[in-house]
Amino acid sequence: MNIEDLIIKGLSTAIEQLYSASADVEVKIEKTKPIFEGDYTFVVFPLVRRSGKSPELTAEELGREVIKTSPEISHYNVIKGFLNLSVAPSYWAEILHNYNAQNNFPQKEEKVMVEYSSPNTNKPLHLGHIRNILMGYSISEIMKAAGYPVVKANLINDRGVHICKSMLAWQRFGNGETPESSGIKGDHLVGKYYVVFESKLQEQTSDTVALALEGNWNCNDEIVQKRYIDTLEKLRSSKDDKQSSKYKGDIKDLVRNQSELMKSCQEMLRLWEAKDTEVLELWSTMNSWVYQGFNRTYERLGVNFDAMYYESNTYLLGKDIVKEGLSSGVFFKKEDGSVWIDLTAEGLDEKLVQRGDGTSVYITQDMGTADLKFQDHGIQRSVYVVGNEQDYHFKVLFHIMEKLGRSYAKGMYHASYGMVDLPSGKMKSREGTVVDADDLLQEMYDTAKAKTEELGKTDGMSETELHELYHRLSIAALKFFILKVDPRKRMLFNPEESIDFQGDTGPFVMYTYTRIKSILRSANYSGESSKTNLTLHPTEMSCIKVLSEFPSVVSNAAEEYNPAAVCQYVLDLAKAYNKVYNEVSILKETDTDLRSMRLHLASQTAQILQRGLQLIGIETVERM
Repeated sequence: MNIEDLIIKGLSTAIEQLYSASADVEVKIEKTKPIFEGDYTFVVFPLVRRSGKSPELTAEELGREVIKTSPEISHYNVIKGFLNLSVAPSYWAEILHNYNAQNNFPQKEEKVMVEYSSPNTNKPLHLGHIRNILMGYSISEIMKAAGYPVVKANLINDRGVHICKSMLAWQRFGNGETPESSGIKGDHLVGKYYVVFESKLQEQTSDTVALALEGNWNCNDEIVQKRYIDTLEKLRSSKDDKQSSKYKGDIKDLVRNQSELMKSCQEMLRLWEAKDTEVLELWSTMNSWVYQGFNRTYERLGVNFDAMYYESNTYLLGKDIVKEGLSSGVFFKKEDGSVWIDLTAEGLDEKLVQRGDGTSVYITQDMGTADLKFQDHGIQRSVYVVGNEQDYHFKVLFHIMEKLGRSYAKGMYHASYGMVDLPSGKMKSREGTVVDADDLLQEMYDTAKAKTEELGKTDGMSETELHELYHRLSIAALKFFILKVDPRKRMLFNPEESIDFQGDTGPFVMYTYTRIKSILRSANYSGESSKTNLTLHPTEMSCIKVLSEFPSVVSNAAEEYNPAAVCQYVLDLAKAYNKVYNEVSILKETDTDLRSMRLHLASQTAQILQRGLQLIGIETVERM
């Protein structure tokens, strides 16, 4: 039982003895704020009704009782209704003596699927994908560490108009170019033709768009022409810049969709859905180039998947669920034959789940895929790592599956996150202005190399060792900088700042780990434990306290799907150990028992730093 559990047990016992109220009060503690004396704090306000006394007197009474029954508590103090408890110094020595960094969490029965990456096969992975991938992988590893059986899944968007854009551009303008003939990585080559398509479409439509915005466009399609006239009238009467911009965009889309290039693209999609042999062969070939490219990037990032799903296999799923929902009254049909669900009572809106012509929309496919995942893997929880622009979509999906009575519906969760920006601004895929993942990884590698060489600590290392060092440092810098930010927040990524060896960075934590390993090598440490009757330095007690919090940090991070909590923990532990290193002697300590204790503390700290870094996907090095 860790110290937090012991304190909670002691508080529960004291509350029961004083007020017979332990069952009525949720006993929760939190770390005492640094400005106050103490290690853990309990808020007594919920007890005031039972005690019949002021919060201060209630806290005093409870503090006296806890001291009697809990030997691990040495003293307490009261600040208004907050009871601050201090752990006895001797107990920290006991914790260290019994500490086992290899302790594992009890295995849980609830099986979890974490879906992440989910790229489109018309472009390479970019910086936005990186945050998604790193979050999903870390959430998976944290949940596995917390005892959950985890399935890491990737749903690839490999069909649709956007895929056909790259295919058509390559077919018309590629001259048979391949990754082998061009020396271009497969996903980059396909992405190149996605940009080419946009460029050619711009050439084909820019003059017509200009005429249409002036009111001089005539379309042979009567329905499109009517929509154009209606939109033009709205544009001319609009006095709001935002609305004007929207109507201009709508007109631009109408013109572009009537162009020869776009119509050819839509025809290619129709042929794909009709299983045209030539189109399918081109689609298969170009997708294979992309997958080879993706796999190289995934390997460099150090991430993997247990299950792969492809939209080309799942886009028709969900239609049977629509029928089921109509039969049960969950869905309703409108006059045009379209199928909807009314979620206004849930604070949402009416949502289309199938078009009037019987074709699917995104939510239709997602319903079917949710069932497929459950059938394939028997999961009880499904975590979707997707950007916050899809918050509404997932609220709708989860409500639908719950109303349909799916057993796993309560376990569906959207791990939402904010977008990533660079100092240069936003990214636009079709204009070719994205921050490419591979370019960023190489930039990080080059920066790690330059920074390490500046420090002049690479003597005696082989070329192979140096390459591995630069690679691991660069990946550590990238992952830590991205994952230490609360997932819900939009973030600004600065490659130069992320590689700092002195800041709150991955390289700083790795450097602390290698420092400890150097100490242990110099001491020929063989794994001896430590005695419990020792007087600990305050920095040692603080470090042991942070060590003891690792299980609760992992458990909470798993339940909150929050890698940032693990990043903050390993930072806190690294800083706590560096204070020990700076304030007490280790290798030169003449007292054998103290020296053994300090080496044991170093060893346990190194193991937890390594394990914590692994949970955010970072591999350590033994020297740097």
